[in-house]
Amino acid sequence: MPRDNKTSLIQKVAKQAFSTFKDCRSASSGDGSVVTDKLNQLVSIVTSVRAKDLKITPPKNKPSSGAAAPQSPPVTYMHICETEVFSMGVFLLKAGTSIPLHDHPGMNGMLKVLYGKVNVRCFDKLENSLTVPPHFDPPLAPLQVTTVWRSVLRSVAEYSENSGPCLLTPVRDNLHQIDAVDGPAAFLDILAPPYNPDDGRDCHYYKVLQSVTEPESGAKVDQEQLGEKKEIKNEGWLLEIPQPEDFWCGGEPYPGPVVAI
Repeated sequence: MPRDNKTSLIQKVAKQAFSTFKDCRSASSGDGSVVTDKLNQLVSIVTSVRAKDLKITPPKNKPSSGAAAPQSPPVTYMHICETEVFSMGVFLLKAGTSIPLHDHPGMNGMLKVLYGKVNVRCFDKLENSLTVPPHFDPPLAPLQVTTVWRSVLRSVAEYSENSGPCLLTPVRDNLHQIDAVDGPAAFLDILAPPYNPDDGRDCHYYKVLQSVTEPESGAKVDQEQLGEKKEIKNEGWLLEIPQPEDFWCGGEPYPGPVVAI
């Protein structure tokens, strides 16, 4: 049915996100837990969002005309809204591009694909109670040893527009890498609270040092995130690195309904 005379779906998402996360405790005062009933309502609304609801059109396939323009960002972002409670926008990935492995300190998050497909690999840091193994190849520089973290690869999943959202919390699936699969992709992104370096929520990038194997067939399947997420527990090591030189994010206008909070 037409929504012209009704509240837009994305406005409903924003309202529910604010309600869900407004009382969420930050990393400095707790575990960032949210009320389950409110979160389930938000998941339900977000699951129904499609690209057309935001007036976003998937790019048409064009014949290759040689090398891409060197100044063309691999990923762009459409800003929708931001408050002290949460931020919301859309990331658009070109074919063959990725958002590198990064974290969300003390933050909850939700990723809902609007078009295309993405592969999401989720990690968590572990307590560094073990000695860092000395056999990395190439060897680490002395200063790098202090930025190595034990980690666990929690899950690997592929999401499409028909999938439910991929969730992250301050203590679960908090680091992830997002790869566009078989063409361009776009996803709605909600973070609560937003990144804020002044409040200890800066974005850090990581590199996997110790190879992490893919789950074997028959691995435990976890239905928690409504997608085809495979629950796995493979420990490894992550090295904190500067933002990769081949990754940067440009901006583009958001064409959808105005959101007011």
